[in-house]
Amino acid sequence: MNFSPLFAALPDWAPLAAEIDSRLSVSNHGDFDRWQTALSTLPDVIVERVDIGATVAVVAADGTIAPDDIEALREALMALHPWRKGPFDLFGVKIDSEWRSDWKWQRAAPHLTNLRGAQVLDVGCGNGYFGWRALAAGASLVAGVDPTLVFFFQHQAINRYIESSRNWLLPLTFEELPQIEFDTVLSMGVIYHRRDPLAHTKRLFGFTRPGGEVLLESLVVADPNGMAPGGRYARMRNLWLIPSTQLLCRWLEDAGFVDVASVDVTTTTLEEQRRTQWMKFESLAEALDPADITRTVEGHPAPVRAIVVGRRPS
Repeated sequence: MNFSPLFAALPDWAPLAAEIDSRLSVSNHGDFDRWQTALSTLPDVIVERVDIGATVAVVAADGTIAPDDIEALREALMALHPWRKGPFDLFGVKIDSEWRSDWKWQRAAPHLTNLRGAQVLDVGCGNGYFGWRALAAGASLVAGVDPTLVFFFQHQAINRYIESSRNWLLPLTFEELPQIEFDTVLSMGVIYHRRDPLAHTKRLFGFTRPGGEVLLESLVVADPNGMAPGGRYARMRNLWLIPSTQLLCRWLEDAGFVDVASVDVTTTTLEEQRRTQWMKFESLAEALDPADITRTVEGHPAPVRAIVVGRRPS
């Protein structure tokens, strides 16, 4: 994988090349060969245009894609299951992802005021869906980071046809990145997986340029002190503390951000997160108590998510 254009734009990250090469190795995941094969079997298609809206869509020139190619495309993309973020549409193959990520973007985008011409860091970016939306909103460059290798291959599959040198996904953790500053920093669905959430917000601060903005999205609970699940929450592991919106705001303020505000609180519905043919594992429906969907199967409050924003002082 050639990351040279990214490192030309962000030269302080050039030393990451060796670690990325090491990470992209069959020894790091038993499905690596399958994912690589899926990429290699994507059919050649003449692209007429790319439409980035609620669905990130790539459209073929008339008469340039045969039915056999459509089936080969579908099989290759399905080999990259599970698709958590989306939706995408490649030449009529509609990837109905687990999350309606377009709904989350619709809630978040009005509060991102610096995107025009911005360099954006997306922490825990999944397959890079929000990066495409940020580019469509005017960002000049998006650097996403997520260590889950299947998400990297999904991003590669989408970019096989979009051929963008402005939306990148590094298969690394946020903590492995050398600190450089971005105009806009996104951290969505990450902080409750961190043992030290304040350390996470302080690191976000270090990656935000003076005058830049941060958008932090998280599960939240009503208790001002937050909730430590002490085990699984909605069948998810590795959740240390689910904060309140007050705690999220306080963590950003303690990190040094100003103009901190909670801008959205939304209950996650069975329409926004669900099992599909592109994500066949258990989803939200299986995580809720069937007798009372306001509670998880563990007896905790059902998922509610909040968005808070802040600005690094100029």
